[in-house]
Amino acid sequence: MRLTEQARGVFVIAPTPFRDDGAIDLESTDRMVDAYLGAGASGLTILGVMGEAPKLDAGESLAFTARVLKRVAGRVPVVVGVTAPGFASMKALARGAMEAGAAGVMIAPQPGLKGDDGVMAYLQGASEAVGDAPWVLQDFPQANGITISASMVQRLVAADPRLVMLKAEDWPGLDKITVLRRMETEGKMRRISMMGGNGGLFLPNELERGTDGIMTGYAVPEMLVRVCDLIWKGDRTAAHDLFDLHLPLIRYESQPPLGLAVRKYVLARRGIIASAAIRAPGPKLTPETRADVDWMLERLAARDPVARRAA
Repeated sequence: MRLTEQARGVFVIAPTPFRDDGAIDLESTDRMVDAYLGAGASGLTILGVMGEAPKLDAGESLAFTARVLKRVAGRVPVVVGVTAPGFASMKALARGAMEAGAAGVMIAPQPGLKGDDGVMAYLQGASEAVGDAPWVLQDFPQANGITISASMVQRLVAADPRLVMLKAEDWPGLDKITVLRRMETEGKMRRISMMGGNGGLFLPNELERGTDGIMTGYAVPEMLVRVCDLIWKGDRTAAHDLFDLHLPLIRYESQPPLGLAVRKYVLARRGIIASAAIRAPGPKLTPETRADVDWMLERLAARDPVARRAA
């Protein structure tokens, strides 16, 4: 199964589960994959920013990728983040992931690139490094300080047919989504799949601007699936009402650099992973923060029972 421009739905960004001693928890990995598929995920993304990819060595990255792909067993496409400081490690991980059955890879520009020409040259080199793999362009300037304009996306899409998806995480970015979709409608750019991100903060708005879904790791992905379905069925009010119930927890998850620790804590509370451990170095939740999350999760579950349990 290879990623295409027709990709649609909720691609859940999976964290990397660790045991309390810092080792990768493969049993939790299996349970997590099952939960995401049970929640209705259209695809999975691993080894992204929220997957703690820089904290894994090359062997661990490939082993974790293989375990996820084995559990998925071809039921949905799996995208593997391969961004790295050097093209050699990017090439090795992309090759290993695709040979193991990944659907495609995700690439983001590295911090420190200078000017549009520097960004374009890096992305062109990165796309060559991943061989014939379909790839996702992650546009996330809040994380890397790199601005990719709509016209730069247009140039990249025109130059490389393997670029099949944009993960649109610019902020503010809704108007950029509109501009890109208008370019496609006017025949100025080949149509690609477009997924929102940013922890889900703007999910219904992004869908209304023309995204094909979302690629994020919110700890209650069942909501993401239902909001997409409601928007596509034309029930805008119900979609926003459901989303608004979850917004306090989404907002709390969106605190850098605390967000992943909150997300893993909720996943552990839901029984999806065994431990909320973050591999060092990383933040730890204080008792007060855990109490905040406990209260929000209990309040949410009273209004949306799906938040009580794993899928």
